[in-house]
Amino acid sequence: MEKRVYILLSDTGTIFTRLIKLYTKKPYNHASIAFDQNLLEVYSFGRINPYNPFKGGFVKEDLQGDLFKQARCSIYCCTVTDAQIEKMNHYIHRIEAQAEIYRYNLIGLFAVALNKPFNRRNAFFCSQFVATVLLESNVIKFDKPLSLITPHDLQASPRFELIFQGKLSDFYTEVHPKMIHAI
Repeated sequence: MEKRVYILLSDTGTIFTRLIKLYTKKPYNHASIAFDQNLLEVYSFGRINPYNPFKGGFVKEDLQGDLFKQARCSIYCCTVTDAQIEKMNHYIHRIEAQAEIYRYNLIGLFAVALNKPFNRRNAFFCSQFVATVLLESNVIKFDKPLSLITPHDLQASPRFELIFQGKLSDFYTEVHPKMIHAI
């Protein structure tokens, strides 16, 4: 059976994401990864508490929660092997089991703005994390350091196919039920 991995690029409209957008001029400023078409288990690096933008780290995101309620997004997928899925799950679960030692790489965001690679031990920003999962699992090789990968770089990868673009809430009410029936 064919396996797929999903990349969710989003714009939640928070003050922090609006500041990033002012600089990047790109529609999306957050990246997440999921392994099911229902987007029930979505992983990233971001706000640990949706109401506190200053404490970040590894997160299993709640796409039905307040932070994503009004989010605009693009959802991409690609076909992967069983071995690649296994590697991705193993990598993510290893981080999840030690989540307390991981931090959000805020300094890395500034380094991206300066186009200077900057790696911190046990620290990621969202697209750096997604890119690392994909590289560690042999899904994608990137032409630049992982500490410089942006959501736009993930979006530009020819390996991924766009399956939805719009409000995330519309995906769950309009598109998602059709996807389930099509399988």
